[in-house]
Amino acid sequence: MVVIVGAAWLPPATPRWLKLVGVLVAAAGVVLAVLAGRALGSNLTPFPQPRAGGELVEHGPFRYARHPIYGGGILFFTGFALVTSFAALVPAALLALLWIAKSRNEERRLAERFPVYAEYRSRVRGRFLPRL
Repeated sequence: MVVIVGAAWLPPATPRWLKLVGVLVAAAGVVLAVLAGRALGSNLTPFPQPRAGGELVEHGPFRYARHPIYGGGILFFTGFALVTSFAALVPAALLALLWIAKSRNEERRLAERFPVYAEYRSRVRGRFLPRL
């Protein structure tokens, strides 16, 4: 994330119209991540292992995507790159790849912890955003 912010000051800068698109995309990302964090409540953890005594959250943004906080982060950093510099898109893409790997690890652990996770995963097809 620090690399993305650092790359924001590298050329080439984005055109003015694309900056507006970036602001909208980044704002949508913040809203999605905040709503997902609130839906997780005390289940929220930065670690891939579900919290002891936690529950599988299937409401809020989790009705449409299995990892909406990552989806919000991807939207935010993509929008940030569009506002600042195309160069920031490269580390933003690398961060998305990292989150893909982390989400696979989390899903394996969630399936081990919650027997209903396989049914949830088949019902909620989107990994980060609905249908994506």
